[in-house]
Amino acid sequence: MTRTHPSEDRVDDGQDPYAASSVPVPVPNAGVVTRVLAACVDLVSIVVATILLDLGAAAVRFVWSPVRFRWPQPGVAVGGLAVMCVGVLYLTVAWATTGRTYGERLLGLRVLTRRHTLVGWLRAVARAVTCVVFPVGLVWSAFSAQRHSLQDIGCRTVVVYDTAPHFRPPELPGHGGGQS
Repeated sequence: MTRTHPSEDRVDDGQDPYAASSVPVPVPNAGVVTRVLAACVDLVSIVVATILLDLGAAAVRFVWSPVRFRWPQPGVAVGGLAVMCVGVLYLTVAWATTGRTYGERLLGLRVLTRRHTLVGWLRAVARAVTCVVFPVGLVWSAFSAQRHSLQDIGCRTVVVYDTAPHFRPPELPGHGGGQS
């Protein structure tokens, strides 16, 4: 029998030799293009969620009083504020619980602390508010050598390419939800 490759000498025992590795694999910080694409997907998700919430509220008002029902006509300011509030809630819950929004999951990204742990609730709220109020801060990641946005700098976070999509980063012991 002739061997074509030295790896054929190994016995395949069905185990991944890298799965049990305790050494973390360095993960590069995400670039601006991937982050902007994820933000666009998240913006669409937020707008759709806001519209669905508005339709749900209208349905409740209709069921409550069908005779006096009028279709709600919120002003631009109220609609904008509603989108911003839904955006902050959406981003906060996603980053505090899994470290990724739907857009980040789709594009293989995760938001973590600089120690590569989950950001926790307070940091997630702060980062969500700054992202919703000042989304242009994301552009700074195109000029930063470490690919940090202004939100990353202010909240001490990183956005990394997620090499293990089903992995949940550990929380730091004794820091209450990774608030390091």
